Amino acid sequence: MSGRLHRGVALTGSVAGAAVVALDGTVLTVVQPVLQRDLGAGFAQVQWASTGYLIAVASLLVLAGRLGDRHGHEKLFAVGILGFGAASAGIAVAPGIGWIVGLRVVQGVFGALLQPATLGMLRASFPPDRLAVPIALRTSAIGLAAAAGPLAGGVLATHFGWRAVFVLNVVPATVLGVLALAVRPPAAPAGPSPAAVPGGTAAAGHAGHAGHGGPGSVVPVFRARRARSGPAPVRRRSGFRLPARTGAPESGARPAGAPAPGRLDPGGALLLAVALVCCVHTLVAVPGDGVTWATAAGSALTVLAGAAFVRRERRAPHPLVPPAVIGSRPVAAALAVLVCASASMLGALFVAMYVLQDVLGQDPLSGSLTALPGAAAMILAAPLAPVLLRRQGARRTGVAASLALAAGVALLSGLGPATPWWHGGTGFVLLGAGFGTVMVAATAVAVREAPPEHAGVAGGLQQTAMNIGPTAGIAAATAVMAASPGVAAGTGRALLLLACLAALGALPALRLPASRPSARTPVPSPDTPPGPAPARPAPPPGA
Repeated sequence: MSGRLHRGVALTGSVAGAAVVALDGTVLTVVQPVLQRDLGAGFAQVQWASTGYLIAVASLLVLAGRLGDRHGHEKLFAVGILGFGAASAGIAVAPGIGWIVGLRVVQGVFGALLQPATLGMLRASFPPDRLAVPIALRTSAIGLAAAAGPLAGGVLATHFGWRAVFVLNVVPATVLGVLALAVRPPAAPAGPSPAAVPGGTAAAGHAGHAGHGGPGSVVPVFRARRARSGPAPVRRRSGFRLPARTGAPESGARPAGAPAPGRLDPGGALLLAVALVCCVHTLVAVPGDGVTWATAAGSALTVLAGAAFVRRERRAPHPLVPPAVIGSRPVAAALAVLVCASASMLGALFVAMYVLQDVLGQDPLSGSLTALPGAAAMILAAPLAPVLLRRQGARRTGVAASLALAAGVALLSGLGPATPWWHGGTGFVLLGAGFGTVMVAATAVAVREAPPEHAGVAGGLQQTAMNIGPTAGIAAATAVMAASPGVAAGTGRALLLLACLAALGALPALRLPASRPSARTPVPSPDTPPGPAPARPAPPPGA
């Protein structure tokens, strides 16, 4: 398959796959009440249909990304999307709420395989300086699915029953899965022979886009530096050991002691899963149960498992999260921005629905229409974000978008019976535009700055941030509302807190790259041999 066709298939799968997952989550929210009545289930049981899915997804995203790096993102995407559709079809014919909860957990496992692969395929198919546009299209598709989901779910549930909602994803999931299995990545072109360069050696490059070239790109040949004896020196960044940037040995062989690519760390995966499961379960339980022995124990287990995971990753010869990813300051900053932005945005939407319905007296449909400008702004802002990234760079774009998001949430905190219509409309527009822009900017940095061979891990970390952030934002908003004397006072305080959280996201945004994206070679990874040393310019005549 040609490189252009492969990029088109990867873009289609990434955009459509992300939209399928977003659509599934929004339509479930609409049909939960009628599902509960039809099956005679309790409220807690129905809530576990969402909580079980969220826990399964959050705990496996990073491991799924690592598996994609090892076995291929197209394969993981195909398995994930086909399993996701099969589980959805099973839910449509489930006889009881227990089956639905169990199948939602299974669907979460396949969703975890699917989501990092949607970003990994883009990183493997597009050079770094062209990643922003595909990511923007993916973000717009997520916004469109989130906006259309409640409407589609309401229509299907009204005319065909709640089971029809879960059939909605079966056909597109099957088509996407078969398409991903049918395509094959283009073969990497053979590099020039070392003998072709007198007195030099050929550079050993990564297949695909290890540097900045795409399929069919020509691997430059440089003079190799003299091989150094002994192990390569080590530098430290953010507490993790990173390999020093040294020239490649003349033989092109992997340095002694370097880990083999693709090896997994089962112990690290288990510790990370325990930490994320305890974290998500605690955040979900606190709004309803408050601070109890169970939630306190969950918080303690989260801290202990997280600390054990970090300790293991710093010492493991084959860490689950490679140092080239976790030790990258731009990647860490991008993840922090995503957590703050998603917590603020999703938490604000959660609180805004209470304001519109309980304070302003709107029905659910009217409230959704009032908030619709936010979804429209997100859909329109995402394609414009690559233009801002090219002209202003990720740092300025991320800071400005975070502050716009904070301003939108702050405006919504003033909603009341006496506020004019444009007040809420402006707040929702700033909310959607700010979030859409910051999501594209931060996601592009997180995926672009990671080495291509670890694109799946970077995608898993990005998706983990996008799952933890909303859960934390809703939990914080619910706690503030529960501690307030009235609905109006509680929603106003919660929105102001979320506005401060969005503004706080501007601080890590200051650590994003200041320059516009370029097709540069990423930081070397310890899982791959170091690349060739850059060619030194020829000395001037007479030197």
